[in-house]
Amino acid sequence: MNCKSNIHRLYVIKMAKWFMLTMPILMLYYKEHGFSDAQAFQLKAFYSLSIVLFEIPSGYFADVLGRKLTLVIGAILGTLGFLIYSVTSGFACFLLAEVTLGIGQSFISGADSAMLYDTLKHADRTHDYLKYEGRSYTIGNFSESLAGVLGGLLATVSLRLPFAFQTLIAFTAVPAALTLIEPPVGRRRKNPGMMDILRIVKYATVTNRPLRYNLLISSVLGTATLTMAWTYPLYLKDAGFQVGAIGAVAAVLNLVVGITTLFAHRIESRLKPVRTIWLTSVLITSVFLLLGFIQSAWAVTILVLFYFSRGIATPVLKYYVNRITASEVRATVLSVRTLIIRLIFVGLAPSFGWLSDSFSRPVAMRALGLAFTVLVGGAIALFLRTLRSLDE
Repeated sequence: MNCKSNIHRLYVIKMAKWFMLTMPILMLYYKEHGFSDAQAFQLKAFYSLSIVLFEIPSGYFADVLGRKLTLVIGAILGTLGFLIYSVTSGFACFLLAEVTLGIGQSFISGADSAMLYDTLKHADRTHDYLKYEGRSYTIGNFSESLAGVLGGLLATVSLRLPFAFQTLIAFTAVPAALTLIEPPVGRRRKNPGMMDILRIVKYATVTNRPLRYNLLISSVLGTATLTMAWTYPLYLKDAGFQVGAIGAVAAVLNLVVGITTLFAHRIESRLKPVRTIWLTSVLITSVFLLLGFIQSAWAVTILVLFYFSRGIATPVLKYYVNRITASEVRATVLSVRTLIIRLIFVGLAPSFGWLSDSFSRPVAMRALGLAFTVLVGGAIALFLRTLRSLDE
């Protein structure tokens, strides 16, 4: 069985998922429809909540019935979600779009990385995973970078136009997913069902201590990068940036991530796990605090540091999780990671919106910085206790 072609098809799926014309202008689109900050972040919280509800079942679905079918479903739902955004208006319709996109994202999340790792495992090349995962994120971030510019330009004509084009881009993932080849993953689950799901979740979050703490640090830093993605466009708007300029900044930041992820495996190899985790963690948490005190266009340079750190942390931490996870539960375990990210985000997003509306965005950013400092600090302390498992 030749699964090598899977890698290129997974790159197409990554591109379709990350070529986000709507990313830099979504919050502005909400504002055009008269939504408050609280309403805007409620929509993103519902998006995350839908992922929370479907993330682990979809990952388990991928482990039991196959990664290919799961990715096909996710690609179709992703297309449908943007189609709803393109042809409707109002909070209720946008909520339906966010829930549809969230479910679609849950079917892709975990299944794509599991497909990549097991494709390489079938070829006896798991040692190359970090390199290929880094390339995948590079493609994704270069796509998001170009999309930021194009999305900003399209938005100058109409803020709805990027959503129409986004629907077409999302659809390209459908044929790519349909032509994937399912790699063998060893034994399937003997007694699939809810109890088996709960056993895997308990194994990942309770029984297996190294896996538990690897998931924790990966999830907390993942939440920080997700939160920044939705907050910095509002920050730039306050600093006087126009829509097109925000799109250009988004392009630069994603180029930084894309270039960094391309070399993440070399950076991690040189720094080793301890210094890698400390470097990325300190930079990511400190940027939230700095943005809470600095209100000028010069803050873009601080955002560059944040996205540099993101480019290292995302593929490296996912690699650490994959190294200590069995193939037959890989997609489910990776889904547990995403679930934790979304649970934390569901708790933080409405609080940020309330603080921003009631006080100011700088106050809300400082609050986020303090929250992530506490969360990341605790996660690092636990992670370092199990670091030996990464070096064996």
